[in-house]
Amino acid sequence: MTEDKVIVGLINPKSASNVGAVMRAAGCYQVEQVWYSGHRYDRAVKLSTDTKNIRTSIPLTHLDGLGATDFIEAIDTIDADIKLVCVDLIQGATPLPAFQHPEKALYVFGPEDGTIPQRIVDSADHVVFVPTVGCMNLAASVNVLLYDRLAKSERAHAGDELIRQSKDVNNNVKVRGLGANT
Repeated sequence: MTEDKVIVGLINPKSASNVGAVMRAAGCYQVEQVWYSGHRYDRAVKLSTDTKNIRTSIPLTHLDGLGATDFIEAIDTIDADIKLVCVDLIQGATPLPAFQHPEKALYVFGPEDGTIPQRIVDSADHVVFVPTVGCMNLAASVNVLLYDRLAKSERAHAGDELIRQSKDVNNNVKVRGLGANT
């Protein structure tokens, strides 16, 4: 994937802790932007849960700030080639293991206590679900989807270079002489 563009969209997120964890995932998986709709998060924004301060490098934007009121309008403002991918437990959706990610995607996730509105699902290029027994919370779903995208890309095979880019300064452990104990 050479021209990757990834945006995560959150529909009316309820929990500041989930949005903070989504921002951390966005930093780990090179998301360009995170958008959200609704106003529940705005009331909780004073609870800073972005533990890596990712908001300084990845914008967290309320759709009103884009001059749009929903994800369908917002997608038209950025890139004609971007694909709208709804991620939720929706009957008829494609299971994530069988899904091929588009190079340019806006992944839209439903709220913790609801689902993606039908009009957005009807406008989607793809509808995907994460196979589970029961449902995961919002941040867990975002992490699994973004990990799947990475795992299916060439970047996932970068080995030690990817590890050097990802680890923090406190991690200097190396694998030595596997074999006798494996």
